[in-house]
Amino acid sequence: MRQTLVVMVKEPHPGRVKTRLGRDIGMVPAAWWFRHQTRALLRRLSDPRWQIVLAVSPDAEGGKSRVWPDHLPRMVQGRGDLGNRMARAFRYPCHGPLCIIGADIPGIRKSHINRAFRALGHAEVVFGPAPDGGFWLMGLKRTRALPAGIFADVRWSTEHALDDTRKSVPHLRAAHVDILRDVDTGHDLRMTTPGARAT
Repeated sequence: MRQTLVVMVKEPHPGRVKTRLGRDIGMVPAAWWFRHQTRALLRRLSDPRWQIVLAVSPDAEGGKSRVWPDHLPRMVQGRGDLGNRMARAFRYPCHGPLCIIGADIPGIRKSHINRAFRALGHAEVVFGPAPDGGFWLMGLKRTRALPAGIFADVRWSTEHALDDTRKSVPHLRAAHVDILRDVDTGHDLRMTTPGARAT
């Protein structure tokens, strides 16, 4: 069984991606940052231990986009909130454990991803917590069907997102790995600059 890492990406159009960051640094610089951050992340995380799959948005444009590497398989995120889109990604047709990350976490390294997959050796679900109460990674062992209530009543973009998600899968053995910060604001960007150089 092969491990799969799904990276959720959005076309880097100014005013349509990283808008909270854009309010602090400008929409064009925010889109530029996201595009180059994502490409660097994809290069950095390339590893024979897992396959990388892109979950693209918007669906039609992302499916044929030339912004992202051509050699990586793509799936569409589809409609709905983040929970709907992540549930769709967890159903990606491959065998073995699957982890999902966003592309806006400069501190991610291969070692973080490897620890998450290793945690799924004894756990059924793994989370990479974020300092703001959300999470930068979620993975499932996928040895059983996706839980029916997964992501029910999750308060996205709040300090409750991780706790709510964990409560939506109460019967799964859970593990937590490294705490990493995603970039939503100018403050986050300043805080992650040193971390982006960490090993």
